[in-house]
Amino acid sequence: MNLKRFWATILSALLLLSLAACGNGQQLPETDDSSQTIDSEQSKTENEPQSETPESEEVHPVEESPVVYMTTDISPAGLAAVYESLNWTPTGNVAVKLSTGEPPASNYLRPELIQDLVQSVNGTIVECNTAYGGSRSSTAMHYQVAEDHGFTAIADVDIQDEHGSMTIPVTGGARLTENYVGASFADYDSYLVLSHFKGHTMAGFGGAIKNISIGLGSSEGKAWIHSGGTSRTNAWGGEQDAFWESMAEAGKSVSDYLENGERIVYVNVMNRLSVDCDCDGNPAEPDMHDIGILASTDPVALDQACIDLIYKQKNGDGASLVERIESRNGLHTLEHAEEIGLGSRTYTLVSIDG
Repeated sequence: MNLKRFWATILSALLLLSLAACGNGQQLPETDDSSQTIDSEQSKTENEPQSETPESEEVHPVEESPVVYMTTDISPAGLAAVYESLNWTPTGNVAVKLSTGEPPASNYLRPELIQDLVQSVNGTIVECNTAYGGSRSSTAMHYQVAEDHGFTAIADVDIQDEHGSMTIPVTGGARLTENYVGASFADYDSYLVLSHFKGHTMAGFGGAIKNISIGLGSSEGKAWIHSGGTSRTNAWGGEQDAFWESMAEAGKSVSDYLENGERIVYVNVMNRLSVDCDCDGNPAEPDMHDIGILASTDPVALDQACIDLIYKQKNGDGASLVERIESRNGLHTLEHAEEIGLGSRTYTLVSIDG
């Protein structure tokens, strides 16, 4: 009997030690890694300035979170390198979606920066007309702007709603059941989305999601999104929440149409970080320094990564841009985009800089 009690005591002690070890395991210090996995909940509370980018080594995505690649080299070579990190090969007829920029002085991506990449994929630059007047509201004027801004010198340009719209379905949306894109949208097999990341007067910020929703929307599609799915002729007067959510839903319809995102990738250039969009011909001069170029196959992760980099400077030169985003409740677009399945706000950020 004494022997049984002895072994029972020993087993109890071992069990207590095992439980204690499990509890301590949750407190182990983090190990240094070449990548940073960032959760959207952390990003909303941990926005302190940080000057360093992650070191470039081997990629270890955690729990299959989408990878966002980054370089601080804002040059044709840097753009090509971050794009190549995606290991994505376009097929068939390739569209390169960008903003042609509103004259006379908007911060659109310059042809000298993008020329090599656009030509390397044999891409056609695609855009759609605006729904708010200006120099790009009619097809003839828009082609003239594309020429004046140097785009026709580096590639063919297609104003996709030159001959009207086509309708694509929206699934899982709260605001939209259909989306209106340019009539030639389906003429392309692969889409490379080049976005200038910046602020926006209405949306708070503009990046990849805005470029595939408002950007790929035909003139009537832009009104449809702005109005929250209530009008195809009047872009104004809609509820703000409806506008943000419609952007996310229109973006998802584009991704879904392109084989659930298999035929589309995204690059955001973080330079000339004005509080105003490239649809503004006279934007405010940027307060914030240039940051770099980021790329991903997930538009939500990509835009969230750009937001996080800006918020790291919220007490510095990023203050005006953060104020613009928060005063418009711009993060709601990302919240809704993740909710409906367009992408993830949790991502792994990897620098490709040596």
